[in-house]
Amino acid sequence: PLLPAPRAHAPYPAVLARPGRADSQDFKMASIVPLKEKKLLEVKLGELPSWILMRDFTPKGIAGAFQRGYYRYYNKYVNVKKGSIAGLSMVLAVYVLFNYCRSYKELKHQRLRKYH
Repeated sequence: PLLPAPRAHAPYPAVLARPGRADSQDFKMASIVPLKEKKLLEVKLGELPSWILMRDFTPKGIAGAFQRGYYRYYNKYVNVKKGSIAGLSMVLAVYVLFNYCRSYKELKHQRLRKYH
């Protein structure tokens, strides 16, 4: 029986040699994005303390973070063509959790009381 000849190159050399892909050298090197501009999920564990210290903890910076979060939530769940109950149910779940945490001390006190 005849065996097929071994290939001397990769099966798709045009795809593998394309610049900017995951197999290129630039991807394997360190990131060139400054640490301050990285998102939380892109930060490595060793960089986390310095990334936290670079955040803006002034009242204006905190208000801006809440505003960005609100607009991100609004545009993802409320301001859509085909909406669902997911956006409202998340707000309701946070409201219930917040009120439970707020009244936990009284609930704990009532739970531990013995009734004869």
